[in-house]
Amino acid sequence: MKPRRTPRPPLKARIREALRQGRRHAAPVLGACAVAYFSYHAIQGDRGLVAWYRTAAEIDVARARLELSLAEQRKLEHDVALMRPESLDRDMLDEQVRRVLNYAHADDIVILAPAPGSTGPATPQ
Repeated sequence: MKPRRTPRPPLKARIREALRQGRRHAAPVLGACAVAYFSYHAIQGDRGLVAWYRTAAEIDVARARLELSLAEQRKLEHDVALMRPESLDRDMLDEQVRRVLNYAHADDIVILAPAPGSTGPATPQ
């Protein structure tokens, strides 16, 4: 003998039950979706953690470049101070003239150094 199946409820009752179940689960599902949305944008968004770390790295690079620029500025200010008439350093003046005009005394020993970035031997220009 076959087991008896229980009759299925009518379609309207099944639909009503599905809607009732849907209403009961709608709020937690929408809440989980909202949490997931805001969590994703808190990490990946324009102002999220990834953008914050990227901006912090860019700031570190900019600070390093600023330090290099300030060091170069201090060196140039020092060189300019040595060239002022009231504190003229004859050695500094001689060095600048030789470098800019490419002059040397007859009894100077000239050592040619390779140009920055080149790998071969130095050649006179």
